[in-house]
Parts: sequence; structure tokens; C-alpha cells
Amino acid sequence: MQFTLALDGNTSPHLTRRSGEGGGSERLMERLNIGVINQEKALRNRCFTGGVARTTQCVITSDACSETLNFQTHSSRKSYADANRVSAIILGGGTGVQLFPLTSTRATPAVPIGGCHRLIDIPMSNCFNSGINKIFVMTQFNSASLNRHIHRTYLGGGITFNDGSVQVLAATQMPEEPVGWFEGTADAIRKFVWVLEDYYNHKDIEHIVVLSGDQLYRMNYMELVQKHVDDNADITISCAPVDESRASNYGLVKFDYTGRVLQFFEKPMGADLESMRVDTNFLSYAIGDAQKYPYIASMGVYVFKRDALLDLLKSKYTQLHDFGSEILPRAVLEHNVKAHIFTGYWEDVGTIKSFFDANLALTEQPSRFEFYDPRTPFFTAPRYLPPTQLDKCKIKDAFISDGCLLSECTIKHSVIGVCSRLSSGCELMDTMMMGADIYETKEEASRVLLTGKVPIGIGENTKIRNCIIDINARIGRNVVIANSKGIQEANHPEEGYYIRSGIVVILKNATIKDGSVI
Repeated sequence: MQFTLALDGNTSPHLTRRSGEGGGSERLMERLNIGVINQEKALRNRCFTGGVARTTQCVITSDACSETLNFQTHSSRKSYADANRVSAIILGGGTGVQLFPLTSTRATPAVPIGGCHRLIDIPMSNCFNSGINKIFVMTQFNSASLNRHIHRTYLGGGITFNDGSVQVLAATQMPEEPVGWFEGTADAIRKFVWVLEDYYNHKDIEHIVVLSGDQLYRMNYMELVQKHVDDNADITISCAPVDESRASNYGLVKFDYTGRVLQFFEKPMGADLESMRVDTNFLSYAIGDAQKYPYIASMGVYVFKRDALLDLLKSKYTQLHDFGSEILPRAVLEHNVKAHIFTGYWEDVGTIKSFFDANLALTEQPSRFEFYDPRTPFFTAPRYLPPTQLDKCKIKDAFISDGCLLSECTIKHSVIGVCSRLSSGCELMDTMMMGADIYETKEEASRVLLTGKVPIGIGENTKIRNCIIDINARIGRNVVIANSKGIQEANHPEEGYYIRSGIVVILKNATIKDGSVI
């Protein structure tokens, strides 16, 4: 006598206690798919080799214990999520006010991060690594560089789609719409719902994953979709525990023991914030001291049933423009909205301060986040640059990208982007240098100096700390950038820089003259 357990390569087996064991916390963890991570990994390692197998038979013999038989019973699924029937929508965002001046000439998802990537590479790579290859990117403001990067990386970069596609949908004024700009996350999708609906019908799409382009995390979206299918949810919200200092920056949720969302409150303050406090002790196994994280925040990552999304946008909430502030608070009262808890690394980098801190955190050892994982790498545009050249440099806790020329300089706790140039005597500390998209040779830089101008990069004996240096900046010799007066906010575009949250931001293509002090 034997029992057979069939597992599909895109699924996560679900473990549960025998009836009568455990309490509400255990049941809640099971409902949210967060209580059995180690067991699931072990089972995957035994059943799947390199993630290649699609269907594997695990044989349970007649001498199996009762826990094993119970596992088999609860692991059987009626329906498995199919990545071929899932589409993703990545929202390009609005004017990017909170990341200004980095967004003065580019859309938020086009902002460079981690030395050689762009923010759009995060959700795009997560989609590809999850097996989702039918993707729409919605752009609006300053989208030229974003469109160029998408084309170079995902349309002309050699990635094979296998019946998939990446389509860019830019804000367009329609005959019946006097205003063409997107008025919110939901309105962006609504304005192109006729394109999406036709595509979804043609490709037989069942579920839509909605993503933002200003976050840093690694996630298998198909595990989220499988949770969505298992719950037969209309909407599933991916959530993360947050501390009190950041809670008012997000939409907060409350849910019952089944994971059903009972309340959604966008960016509450004061008494409203206090009312959204929850007991997160059921997460202590994953986050340590649960008392530090008394709120559950929406990550801005959603899964919709196709019909539910179209109904919300075309029929039920036609006058509402934003998911977080308008639609979701109402939808939880009328639809089956479920929560999915994500306890991995996640950082919203939508402000200058959070963006700066997240980049510098990459240099720490061990780093909480790695851009490269051999199983789930993050893609970016191929540049075919030469190796970085270092001559008598002192480097500690730093990222150094390709194509750089570094000579007798000191770099500490900093990120150095592609094609950066640092001259002798330079000192960089707590700095993000985005590099250049122009490769200037030593001979070209010398000719620029002979004309009395400043070449791309950083000149001799310049000292910089607590700074973001945008692409193609030209910083002269004997410059000091340290914000020694501790100024929190300042606007000096005519001099090539702003100060945001105490961080000096050197503008793209700016020139800082020899001997300047900021």
C-alpha cells in the first residue's frame, strides 16, 4: 500500500498540524504561508533538482507515520497557478517628487541603484525569475531614459521571452479624456484597460500582479499568486511588518486568523495610526523581537483576479483613481481580500533618505541584500565595459562597478557606479557615485583639463562625504563636499546641487568648480 504526492515545480507545499494541536498563531502562520519555510525548502530540495522538474512524484510508503500522512492530505491542491496565465503591470510612478532632484530628468524607475542597475530592474527581474514574462510598464513623466533602458535590457538585450512580451504604455490623451496624465495607480491601469482587456482575452490571462518601480527586494511572485489561488481571493496584498517610525508612510492592514483583510488604512497618523497596531508575535520566528514591528504594511504588491480588477476599474469604482487611498479601503468590505506576509528583505526607496541608506547598506558585510544570486540574478543593460583599473587605492566596504579608473584614492562605505573616475588624493566616504554613461579616456580627460574645463569624474585632492553624485557630474580639484553646517534642506540648482535630508545631491551633468566648498 502506498500514497503518492504530486508536486508541481511552481508550487509551495503546505504543511499543517494535526487537528487539536497548536493555537491561533500556528493557524494564522499556515493561512499566511509563512510558518513552514524551512520544511518547504527541505522538501523542494528533495523533490526538485535545480528548479527544472515540472512534476515529480514523492512516494509515501505504508509505514509512514501519521504526521506524514496528514501532510500528504493537506498538501494536495485542487488548483495550481500557471505562470503562463499571469501578467504583470509595473507602474512607473508620477513626478517622483520625493526622489527629486534625481527625478528631475528621469522617471523614478530609471534612477540608478547599486552601481550598475536601475530601479526598474528589480520588479522586471523578479518577474522573469518567477516565470512571468507577460509584462506591461506604464510610464508618464520623464520617461525617455526609462524607455531606452527597457529597450536595451529587455527588448534588445538578448532575453528570450517564449511567448511573452514587455510592452511600454505611456500616458496618452484619449478623445473622450480631456486630461491624459495618470491621476493615480488605478487610473493608470484604467486608461489602458481596453489594451489590457484585449491582451488578457487573447492570452487567456487569469491573474494580474500589480507592482511599483521604487522598491528593493527579491520575491518569487508565483508563490504569491499560488497563495492567491489557494485562497480563491479576489485580491491578495503582499504585506511586511514595519516599525512605528515608518508605519505612517504606508497603507496598513488588519486581518483575521484566516488571513482575510478586515481593514486597510492608507498612511494613517495619530489616533488612526494607533488604531492599526496589531499583535505580531506570530512573526517572532522570522523577525526576532516582534514588539519592534507592531504594524503590518502593504508593500504595494497586489494580485488581482482578472475579472475582479476589470470590475473594480470599469464598473464599481469608476470615479476612484488610487488603489491605496481609495479602492482597497472599500474593496476589503465587499470582496475576498487576503494578506500574504513577506518577511524577507524589503526596502521602499521612494525618498532620498531611504534610497541613500539602502545603497550604502549594500556595502556592509554581510549585506542584508545581494543583487547577484546565481539562481535568481537581477538583469540590467549589457554595457561591454573594460575591467576597473585601480592604482594604489585604499578601499574598504565599497561597491566598485565596471569601467572605472581609480588612482591613489581612498574609498570607504561607498558605491561607485560604472565609468567613474577618481583622481589621486580623492577621499570618498558614505557616498553614492552613480558614474557616467560616457566613457572618457585618459587622453580625452587630459585635453579637457588643458582647456581649463573640468573632466567627468572627481579631480585631485577632493574630499566628499554623505553625498549622492548623479551621472556625468564633473567635480574639480580641491573641492570639499561635506555639509559641515548640517543643513537639512537647500536648493542651489544654479551651483549644481541640492541638499535633501542633510544629504548633498550633485545634479546630473553638473560642474563643480575647482576649490568649491559645499
